[in-house]
Amino acid sequence: VQLQASGGGPVQAGGSVRLSCVGSGFTSDGYVIGWFRQVPGKEREVVSCIRGSGRNTYYADSVKGRVTISADSAKNTVYLQMNSLEVEDTAVYYCALGPVIVASYSVRHYCRRDEFDYWGQGTQVTVSS
Repeated sequence: VQLQASGGGPVQAGGSVRLSCVGSGFTSDGYVIGWFRQVPGKEREVVSCIRGSGRNTYYADSVKGRVTISADSAKNTVYLQMNSLEVEDTAVYYCALGPVIVASYSVRHYCRRDEFDYWGQGTQVTVSS
């Protein structure tokens, strides 16, 4: 299993960025894919999660309304569209592969750091004022 995150870079506050996470070595439809972020000295925190098929999503309160997660299962790729960026969004963003979702549970149930076993290398997003 490999995950390749890309799309980060410098951006002005109020701007937008789209992150991509390309997976290989698995078929994403039934899995939960997550985006997390981390700043130095702080724990890695969840941003958003999605079922690989594209149905069922979850957003952290800190990004709700500004961020959209989407999936293209044919490309085994998950996207994170981030709008109205704030300086506080500056972080290294990681995508990660979680477990296969059991039908009776929502993505939110799995959207915790300890549910994810495979991690991409991270992409830096730097928001300046």
